[in-house]
Amino acid sequence: MLRLNLSTEPRWLDLGHSVRLLVEPLTTAIMLAARTDPAIIAAATDAVGSASNDDLARIVAKAVARIVVKDWEGVGDEDGKPLPLTPEGIDALLELWPIFEAFQTKYIAGALILDAEKNA
Repeated sequence: MLRLNLSTEPRWLDLGHSVRLLVEPLTTAIMLAARTDPAIIAAATDAVGSASNDDLARIVAKAVARIVVKDWEGVGDEDGKPLPLTPEGIDALLELWPIFEAFQTKYIAGALILDAEKNA
């Protein structure tokens, strides 16, 4: 049975290491918007086709995160001073393996699992 959460309100997503992101629900509109990200277009149109699945996962995660993340907690500079939310900061945060894995697992994977079940 498919269980729909019809809430359109952002929710806090705990990624571990005291990091939380306030994210909008992942919708079709967001995934379609992420597809227009220049990094995704470049990876998809690469004549050599050198982008691996891992590279694509990282690129898509960053594109989606730049759209859906509205706030964060637990992200600071080297001195522990809280950093403001920026697209560059989101990209840097997702370069940290444990944070990337948690974002993939807790946020993006739900949509991908549903899509895989649809295609089974």
